[in-house]
Amino acid sequence: MRVGKSPLKFRKPGPDRLDMCSILRRVSVPAFFSLASLLVATPAAAQFGIGARMAWIRSDVKVDADSVRFTGGQIRMGISKGLGFEVSMDRHSESFEALNQKVVQTPIQVSLLLRLSGGGFSPYLLGGPGWYGRSVEVIEGSDLKVSTREFGWHAGGGIEVKPGKHFGIHGDYRYTFLDFNNDDDEEIGGGITGKLLPGYKGSMWTLGATVYF
Repeated sequence: MRVGKSPLKFRKPGPDRLDMCSILRRVSVPAFFSLASLLVATPAAAQFGIGARMAWIRSDVKVDADSVRFTGGQIRMGISKGLGFEVSMDRHSESFEALNQKVVQTPIQVSLLLRLSGGGFSPYLLGGPGWYGRSVEVIEGSDLKVSTREFGWHAGGGIEVKPGKHFGIHGDYRYTFLDFNNDDDEEIGGGITGKLLPGYKGSMWTLGATVYF
């Protein structure tokens, strides 16, 4: 898969949506983590794992551009037989000599995993909040650095294969920057399945391995 040569561009919500987005974020994010904490507190044979992965990200599916490859890692925890929890962070750095700029992007995602079956072959669904950081700094001649961070929900599905109890390989596809308002915004993609599910702005493939303890 080819790597793009231009920095990712994250969506900027219009001024008429800022207040509503802020309210939804303040309510939905604490609710998500409250639910996750209750699930973690449920008595279960939890399994903790840490691993590495690669991700191929498109920040805007409407733009005819290649995916950009990120490298990162994840922490996974089995809450119960059918539920899991993942925290991941990826990173991509690219320098643009002609512009005298270095761009670093660091998306962080927190995902609740719903496993559809157990055993060594486990399909799963996932979803949760994400924070997408981007910094631009001058390479030479100045210490100037500008950083931004954008919030967005994601959802998707994948498969984890476990050759043994303490090792797993997974791959999944995620829709990013979900739009629950179904606005007719040209910057927003269509619904995941028509108008039945939210629209989305970006997408990402991930492929990784996890060592469980």
